[in-house]
Amino acid sequence: MTLSVVFMGTPEFAVPSLAELLASGHQVLRVYTQPPRRAGRGKHLTKSPVHQFAEIMGLDVHTPESFRKPSVIDDLEALGADVACVVAYGQILPQRALEATKYGCLNLHASLLPRWRGAAPVQRAIMAGDAQTGVQIQQMEKGLDTGDILLSETVDIRADDTAGALFERLSGIGAGMWPRCLAALERGSLTPQPQVGEATYAHKIDKSEARIDWTKPATDLDCLIRGLSPFPGAWCEIDGKRVKVHLAKVEAASGAPGEVLDDALLIACGEDSLRLINVQPAGKSQMSAEDFARGADVAVGKLLI
Repeated sequence: MTLSVVFMGTPEFAVPSLAELLASGHQVLRVYTQPPRRAGRGKHLTKSPVHQFAEIMGLDVHTPESFRKPSVIDDLEALGADVACVVAYGQILPQRALEATKYGCLNLHASLLPRWRGAAPVQRAIMAGDAQTGVQIQQMEKGLDTGDILLSETVDIRADDTAGALFERLSGIGAGMWPRCLAALERGSLTPQPQVGEATYAHKIDKSEARIDWTKPATDLDCLIRGLSPFPGAWCEIDGKRVKVHLAKVEAASGAPGEVLDDALLIACGEDSLRLINVQPAGKSQMSAEDFARGADVAVGKLLI
């Protein structure tokens, strides 16, 4: 058997889940995604990645500004769908929307709940130096990521994982969980498990967090840099210009915080040092730190701020 599905999602992270639901034979009655937003240097209206993929697949796409409008929920209820599958949709669903399908709304979340409930679980896990994270499908309820867990996969966070790399890996793993989850849902064999442990919240990334403070330990800064790569990108100033650092490596060397220790961009921190590997000057593409150093004034002994 197959289920009739409503899919709700917006970013690139959600696209593999929608593709997997289609490939596994479920009937996707409608896709909900965020409305087109202005993006890029030209500030052109741009459809979300889910919107673009859904149109390619010939799916019915709706982009309501808010699910608070009764007419929007009326339309959802009228579909008579079996289940709603939600992946990083970007809207808070009211109780009536959560109950608008036979089995309610199931949400794919990229952490091991209750750790890192909220908007930025992948970034926060890396920034906190967590050794593991995961992907879980939960039964949605009114609280923020508080529902029972239906299916779970644990994933190791590698020492060189950036948020971008980890997002991509979790996206693929999560997509593969949907067919198993919906098959068990049809059989009535899902066993909801309440969340256990202390909740932590993955608040949205504030731009003020992105500036590199060289007085902090190198291991902390390494986590910050990887957790903010590729967006918004941790940064420092070199020659009065902002330079994002997308990848670095901890090395056992010392000096004054922010001091350039060699001509290959080894920078002293509050504890140990960071070897810059991949950087991005303002207005330019990412490049190796070695290439950047050739054309920049980063003499040994200089202090970065």
